[in-house]
Amino acid sequence: MGDKIIRVDGLTKKYEKFSLERISFYVPRGYIMGFVGQNGAGKSTTIKCILHLIDYDDGKIEVLELDNRKHSMEIKNRVGYVSEEQYFYEEMTVGWTGKFVGGFYSNWSDDYFNVLLNKFKLDRNKKVKDLSKGMKTKLAIVLAMGHRPELLILDEPTSGLDPVARSELLEMFLDIIQDESRSILFSSHITSDIEKVADFVTIIDEGRIVLSEEKDSIMQKWKLIKAENTYYKEEVCSGLIGLKKGDWGFSGVTDNAESFALNFKKLFPGGSFKTEKINLDELLIRMVKEAEVRC
Repeated sequence: MGDKIIRVDGLTKKYEKFSLERISFYVPRGYIMGFVGQNGAGKSTTIKCILHLIDYDDGKIEVLELDNRKHSMEIKNRVGYVSEEQYFYEEMTVGWTGKFVGGFYSNWSDDYFNVLLNKFKLDRNKKVKDLSKGMKTKLAIVLAMGHRPELLILDEPTSGLDPVARSELLEMFLDIIQDESRSILFSSHITSDIEKVADFVTIIDEGRIVLSEEKDSIMQKWKLIKAENTYYKEEVCSGLIGLKKGDWGFSGVTDNAESFALNFKKLFPGGSFKTEKINLDELLIRMVKEAEVRC
């Protein structure tokens, strides 16, 4: 689907107690990719490898169709990055901060920076220390946009924000993507935010890619299956992921509800079960946690 603005192929990065294990995914140009996982799943490590802020042991990464090791400086000049923690000179003004950051980019535009300040209601004469957490995050994104990047990489930008501030930021992301040449890689453990704005979703858990696909396809394909304990048999529940069993019944998720139905009806001709839609939060929980029970 169009150009791939990020391509990660077999990325491996080993630490003493954690590793990225040959992960692969891509981000199409002009779309928002939601990068989902629990805290500690490997999101930040992957992003730092993509930006070559840390080196990696094996695999290949291309950003803007360039090898990210050979063209690290060029890539950084064409990409905007916002980390989970933003650090500013708190006593300086918003306008001064823009001038300071702009000195690091060859194609920084003061005029465009001022347009963005007005668009997102940031007062250039206000000191950074007087901004709310939400406004500081907006400032960080505006600073990342001031050189008109082709790709914006955001690492947990909505973490710790109140619902109103988060909603404003999500609207900001959708506004940015209206320019179809731009893409956003947006990592978060808040799946409801990802569900609202992402075109594609990549789920990572314990350094492994669990799923990477178009969001609409994921939401259409994956279903929650519920049935009474009468039908709790190995031949049935082996086709489900994230199996849970209670006093009255059991449940699990599947990406092939039709196949499950055929197998179920074959085993229990007169039996019945329920098929329900599932949200991204429930799917993440079911996919990355060990099943509570096993047949």
